[in-house]
Order: sequence, then structure tokens, then C-alpha cells
Amino acid sequence: MNPTDSIGLSQQQLTAARQPAPLGTSDPAKARVAAESFESFFLGQFLEHMFTGIRTDGIFGGGQGETVYRSMMMQEYGKSLAANGGFGIADTVYKSILQIQEQEQTQ
Repeated sequence: MNPTDSIGLSQQQLTAARQPAPLGTSDPAKARVAAESFESFFLGQFLEHMFTGIRTDGIFGGGQGETVYRSMMMQEYGKSLAANGGFGIADTVYKSILQIQEQEQTQ
């Protein structure tokens, strides 16, 4: 006998009870900042993978320092791209955030 049968909880209700409630905001400005932050992170990761195979040789190239600074540079490129329009990811994420918040408010 399943212990959940005796108290009448469905699997869906148990799953919902285990998950923490998302911290939503009804402030569209905060939702926009979160969407742009997501896009900048995504673009930074995208650029890092794109530049992974590129080696620099020469008198000042290579080494551990370059690896660290290249990663930081790619993250800054991602931030810059997102701040200047990006690829449109932030717009889609922003709309999704507002849609989810609207659904939560109606429930």
C-alpha cells in the first residue's frame, strides 16, 4: 500500500508541494533586467564555446592568464551585445516572464 493513497494526494500534488514557489515580480522593469541578464549570460557562453579552439601564438600569446582573461572578455562581449539589442533572446524571455506572472496572478 502506498502511503500517499491513504491521504489522497496525487503524484502531481506531491511534486508541486516539493518544489519551492518561484519568487515572481510584478515589476516589468525587473523582468526586463532579468531577461537581458539571461541573454548576456547566454551570449557570453556562446562566444566562449565559439572561441575555445582558437590558439594565440607569439611573444605575448598563450598561457593561463590568457585563458582567464579570454573568458572574462567573452562575458563582457556578451553583456555588450545584449545591451545593444542582442539576438532577440531577451525580448522572448521578457514576454515569457510576463506571461508566467500573469498566469500566476489569475490562479
